[in-house]
Amino acid sequence: MQDMLVRLLDLPDISNLEEQLLETENIVFKRPIAPEKSIVVDWVGQNFSRNWADETSVAFSSLPINCYIAQRDQDILGFACFESTARNFFGPTGVIPSERGKDIGKLLLVKSLLAMRDMGYAYAIIGGIGPAAYYEKTVGASIIQKSEKSIYQHLLKHKK
Repeated sequence: MQDMLVRLLDLPDISNLEEQLLETENIVFKRPIAPEKSIVVDWVGQNFSRNWADETSVAFSSLPINCYIAQRDQDILGFACFESTARNFFGPTGVIPSERGKDIGKLLLVKSLLAMRDMGYAYAIIGGIGPAAYYEKTVGASIIQKSEKSIYQHLLKHKK
């Protein structure tokens, strides 16, 4: 897996999209708060992986919390964390399969990158990427050459 670099000064405007998803899908995008930690971390572990749940748990050690979630009523639909594995790193992030294709992931991505810009960064690293074409199209990210050897290179994984 490679990493990608994204310029934070040229992010797309998502305000209309966020308003539209609230009105049409009743989806709220927010940073969770401390009393929601176990709910969010458990949800990430159940829907994605224990490793991602561990990273999400670390996001809760910052104030404001370095994570965004998308929720409809009491159901979490997606999440995005940043600065949970390394400084200036975006991820992990995910949207449940039944809610994909609605731009939920795009909103979570851009909101997280905007938060990183507010922290003073001009660029961010998207670590251990999966869908490179998605990140390139959505936020203009580009592959960091020779990044195959990343912080995830010798990652211990939970055995099933």
